Amino acid sequence: MARALHLFEGFGVELEYMIVDAASLDVRPITDRVLYEVAGGYVAEHELGELAWSNELALHVIELKTNGPAASLAPLAALFQEHVARINALLEPWGARLMPTAMHPWMNPRRELELWPHEYNAVYETFNRIFDCRGHGWANVQSVHLNLPFADDEEFGRLHAAVRLLLPILPALAASSPAMDGQWTGLADSRLEAYRHHCDEVPSLVGHVVPEPVFTRADYEEQIFARLFRDIAPYDPQGVLAHEWLNARGAIARFERNTIEIRVLDVQECPAADLTICQAIVDVLQALVAEKWTDTAQQQSLATQPLAHVLSDTTRDADEAVIDQPVYLAQFGLPPKPIKARELWAGVLQQVDGSTSRDPALAILLSTGSLSRRIQRAVNERGASLADVYRQLCECLAEGRMFSA
Repeated sequence: MARALHLFEGFGVELEYMIVDAASLDVRPITDRVLYEVAGGYVAEHELGELAWSNELALHVIELKTNGPAASLAPLAALFQEHVARINALLEPWGARLMPTAMHPWMNPRRELELWPHEYNAVYETFNRIFDCRGHGWANVQSVHLNLPFADDEEFGRLHAAVRLLLPILPALAASSPAMDGQWTGLADSRLEAYRHHCDEVPSLVGHVVPEPVFTRADYEEQIFARLFRDIAPYDPQGVLAHEWLNARGAIARFERNTIEIRVLDVQECPAADLTICQAIVDVLQALVAEKWTDTAQQQSLATQPLAHVLSDTTRDADEAVIDQPVYLAQFGLPPKPIKARELWAGVLQQVDGSTSRDPALAILLSTGSLSRRIQRAVNERGASLADVYRQLCECLAEGRMFSA
């Protein structure tokens, strides 16, 4: 049996992309054909060396993920980019390509959603029966998942406290979904807002997105898992969904593999941008866990509601959100005066010894704003159409470069 990894000894990264028509950019539900092409069968997952390709609930979404924990984030951007190119090459004969960002800007999920029909379909059909997956929160969301290990209860408590603190300001860097149904939503992170409400029939599955202040496995199982399984049972008497992955908070504990999975990140225009954001998160989490600014007990004392309020602000305004909670700012060694989320990130990253400090992708994020803001700027100030901008974003993904408005 493999030794349990300690904090920051390994990293799991998952990136989700849409398959779209190369000409119209409308969604193309052909992920099963792509997997059949490489695996010789309609499998849900296929390992290709250091990465694996897998399906998602919606048949037009494909996921690329590390095949087990990676020792470092540094080489992953190039590795993901290589596999993006492989998938695009497979899609070309079908007149299709991959499209980035966290939401398709004009997809009609009630009309266009097709569920994955093969292996694990029973799970998707159960979700569909309970929640009706023909909504944006199920059918039109592409995210990045960052998995971070812990070896024991003590490490889990420290890491969970740090993740809860950092989670509310992640959309300031990662928001990439300003449009839905062909128009601006007024939110920088429309995916996260749709995600917040995708389980409204059983609201305990998502909670406040920011997880509750629980810092041991026993407390987590009692206060979170037990409630989830109890609340879903009337809708799922066969227990199809009674697993850890039913938990839909913005960061979830996966005790079956001793990781915390961060789920609030919108996917960016290219893997280099996603991995830059992941590295910035890791740099700051390491500082928090090491008690650079406050001790773990102080970090664990923060209630969920104030953190959820910050998350609501960054969901709406991303990098321009104003953070004005003195207790929250103190967790990062910042003075008790209002500060924009972009400035908060810049100030915090200057204080940590991380590898992102000289990253050109991070410089773009901090100087010109989130991808969501750059998309809106390209349309509103440059006069490009949504279709023009998203066609450029497809090129950014194919070529592995950042989008400039």
